[in-house]
Amino acid sequence: RGVLGAHRSRREAGPGRRPAAGPQARPALKPSAYRLRPLTGYGPPRAVPPRTPVRREPLLRMSGRGRAMLLTFDDGPDPRYTPLILDTLRAYDVRATFFVCGEMAADNEDLLARMADEGHVVGNHTWSHPLLTKLGGGRIRQEMERTSDVVEKAYGERPAWFRAPYGAWNRTAFRLGAELGMEPLAWTVDTLDWTTPGARSIVRRVEGGAAPGVVVLSHDAGGDRSQSVRALRAYLPRLLDSGYVLTVPERRRL
Repeated sequence: RGVLGAHRSRREAGPGRRPAAGPQARPALKPSAYRLRPLTGYGPPRAVPPRTPVRREPLLRMSGRGRAMLLTFDDGPDPRYTPLILDTLRAYDVRATFFVCGEMAADNEDLLARMADEGHVVGNHTWSHPLLTKLGGGRIRQEMERTSDVVEKAYGERPAWFRAPYGAWNRTAFRLGAELGMEPLAWTVDTLDWTTPGARSIVRRVEGGAAPGVVVLSHDAGGDRSQSVRALRAYLPRLLDSGYVLTVPERRRL
């Protein structure tokens, strides 16, 4: 009859009378400690990803990397020049960083997929390459977010690095970049290849500025970049022969 039935039997029996036959009442069960815990799943708690710091100036070089240098290319991808740069990097087993413009990336998603396959880093260089210091916060966010969306779709993950067009930074750009999980990376050596000074001039600037932690700025779009392609073919093997390691940036804390 269960617990209630057993209690009824004891009342009917009265003092001095034996209770009617039947199952005896069980002692009340104490709630288990396990059932009082919230369901938290199995395994250790998941680590909370660190927040991206809001910097007051962009990173100009990478420290603590031995004889490592960074090659970076802006404004692409361009179907005329980016594949030639990728071919050269692959020939020497070198990784580089490409700061892409969203409007170029949207039309060349296959090149972003190739960058992912070959181990290159893709950064955010806004959608349309505007001068950010002339824009409001809403427009800057739109330029950044829209590009990050395209990069995530074609490259496989959202960019962790951001570079302002023309190197024109302001507090809003730093703040919004951090909110979108991106660190600001500028450069140490400007090849000035956008002025088409000739491949030899580009080579001299790269080799003359070579040093541990240096970030080299070149372009793979935005005009005729054939000089940039020829220069890369010349200085890349020389840097490697000199003991430099060409690598990609890594996140670090303030």
